[in-house]
Amino acid sequence: MVLEDNRILITGVTSQVALPVARELAKKNEVFGLARFRKAEDRERIEALGVTCVRADLSERLDSVPADVDYVLNFAVAKSPNADFDYDLSANAESVGRLMAHCRDAKAFLHSSSAAVYQGAGHQPVRETDPLGDNHRVMMPTYSLSKIAAEVMARFGAKQWNLPTTIARFSVPYGNNGGWPWYHLMMMKAGHPIPVHIDAPSDYSPIHEDDYTAQIPKLLEIASVPATTLNWGGSEIVSIEQWCAYIGELTGFEPRFNPTEQTIAALPVDVSRLEAHVGKTQVHWRDGIRRMIETLNPELLIGS
Repeated sequence: MVLEDNRILITGVTSQVALPVARELAKKNEVFGLARFRKAEDRERIEALGVTCVRADLSERLDSVPADVDYVLNFAVAKSPNADFDYDLSANAESVGRLMAHCRDAKAFLHSSSAAVYQGAGHQPVRETDPLGDNHRVMMPTYSLSKIAAEVMARFGAKQWNLPTTIARFSVPYGNNGGWPWYHLMMMKAGHPIPVHIDAPSDYSPIHEDDYTAQIPKLLEIASVPATTLNWGGSEIVSIEQWCAYIGELTGFEPRFNPTEQTIAALPVDVSRLEAHVGKTQVHWRDGIRRMIETLNPELLIGS
């Protein structure tokens, strides 16, 4: 499936994850980028990509949002600073139903979820059928529960409006627009210790923006009723300790770790279903980390 000459609505378009997707799809499609756009520079940056900006809050009415679109990519997420469950459940879960109802005639709906929905199984990669849980509570109290509720709403919406849907549970998205490894780089630069769980190593399945952007067409192609649910991560399992050590090799910064129970434990994902339906990821994590630093902070590289 090739995405060309379509009308595509992308929510959360100013985010680290969605912006590269919007940039790529806008080359051959008419893309509408939905966000709150509280900062003028955010709107200018998105418009510069050839994206039509739509200012809206998914927790409210969607009168300004185009309904006659071919595809919807829902990357919007809200994390209130004071862990307001009422607001976060409305902004993350109710909003999915509101958006699906508004765009019920779309060809397919992609809902970006998270591995935060899982109970977690130590260092064993979690599968789509594994128990759900509240694994992010120590850092983001509302996040896991909001993501689970949003998935329920997406499943309901797919059946209610016969809207083919894919629910993709992200592991650690990163790339030239930032991500968790970049925050660790900033912590290393500042000399701050990096929290890692005492049950080492802190394994995850990071996926580079080039890979997840390239997988969008196939994820839409496999959308179904009932919704298709799969993990969305890289084909390599990598730990925080590993990628920080490599960042240290590239920059000369020495990573310091703070083993604690007050952080997210290892959460690698089983990507067998993703690879069977969509394909393996192509960007090796070391290459992705190096390119991230070359793009965002080239001055920090040894020999720069």
